[in-house]
Amino acid sequence: MLDLTNIRDELRAHYDLAPSMELAQSMSEIHARMGRVMPMIDWAVHAPYVAAINKLKRERNAVILAHNYMTPQIYHGIADVVGDSLQLAIKATEVEAEVIVQCGVHFMAETSKILNPAKTVLMPDMEAGCSLAESITAEGIAQMRAMYPGAPVVSYVNTTAEVKAASDICCTSANAAQIVAAMESDTVIMTPDKWLAQNVANQVPQKRVVWWDGACIVHEQFTAQDLRDFRDWNPGLKIIAHPECPPDVVAEADYAGSTANIQSWVETERPKQVMLVTECSMASNISDSLPDVEFLGPCNMCPYMQKITLEKVLWSLHTMTGAVEVDPEIAAPARLAVQRMIDLSKRLAG
Repeated sequence: MLDLTNIRDELRAHYDLAPSMELAQSMSEIHARMGRVMPMIDWAVHAPYVAAINKLKRERNAVILAHNYMTPQIYHGIADVVGDSLQLAIKATEVEAEVIVQCGVHFMAETSKILNPAKTVLMPDMEAGCSLAESITAEGIAQMRAMYPGAPVVSYVNTTAEVKAASDICCTSANAAQIVAAMESDTVIMTPDKWLAQNVANQVPQKRVVWWDGACIVHEQFTAQDLRDFRDWNPGLKIIAHPECPPDVVAEADYAGSTANIQSWVETERPKQVMLVTECSMASNISDSLPDVEFLGPCNMCPYMQKITLEKVLWSLHTMTGAVEVDPEIAAPARLAVQRMIDLSKRLAG
């Protein structure tokens, strides 16, 4: 566990991190990307960290990859690449910098290391885990294979390197249905998200999809009644759900897709009012680019994603600590499963 008291003392000895309205105003171009959700007085607290990180990453030849669930000050302030799991996985293979700082959760940093074994991959907080990744092990994969002999295993990227290595191919919420449909077997094993698997099964009825009993602590909390209540209170409201939500929630929504697809849908359709049934930071990160759209709740915060802060990113770059390592014997088959996903996704898109 990180000792935040000592970290703060050490960082303040090297950087001027006092809130500064003058600095905040000089960085107004960055603030404009999130001004709708972040008052200038709050930006004055974050701006010194953003300035220090952006300077330090140039000195370290580092690039910051940030998931769509990162807070606005990370997403807009320091990230070089933003996106969903598939986008980040693809971009990780194209990175030229020597150092990758992963602003997301641990399995994402592992994926970047798997795809870039010669690079340094830093994780600002090793305790930023994932309920899905923790719900399945390689032994669980073996159990599923024993129950369904010959069926290919399609594992969500929200898994550990060990689980990826035990799988045939990976998928993300953006490409899960296409990946499953492309499998030659009539029966396909999906791990570890049971709700994603069931939503995919509805999209790909020609396959028999069987699944592991895992779920995301953020998305499983939403209910179809939540959505019906908000429709009653806000006639004309458009509801967009993530496919990690239960099938009855997805069925109640106007659209379901990955975080990248959610963003694209809202940008294209421009609904007057919209509710994003996913992690809260998603709406915050896109609201300023869509001033004509009103974003309504509910949303749920991911406690793991929220562990990544500007302070921890600065500490990681300052000390070059939090390096993620993957056993080469695990990394090789895991890389194959991830690369199969990337290659197949590109072929299907083409």
